[in-house]
Amino acid sequence: MKRAPKATTNAAKRVTFQVTASPKSSVSLAGTFNQWDPKRHPMKDTNGTGSYSITLMLPKGEYEYKFVINGNWVVDPECRNWVRNNYGTLNSVLKVD
Repeated sequence: MKRAPKATTNAAKRVTFQVTASPKSSVSLAGTFNQWDPKRHPMKDTNGTGSYSITLMLPKGEYEYKFVINGNWVVDPECRNWVRNNYGTLNSVLKVD
């Protein structure tokens, strides 16, 4: 008896987000992947140099996001893909293949 082939899954991929801010800043990541909750993904500056990062596992798809630095919502300065949001500002866009 033959076995049916297993269905392929939408496997998640490791995605690292990185931004530079003043050392000892409060930095987090918010986007469509966490319902824009700035408390859910705080970022760490492990070297104390102001280079904040976080790695998430994200399934295939397109995501909008922003960094929240000391309460200010900012686009990713390294991202070239943006869309206008309902507040008249921009969101960064990431596509995970």
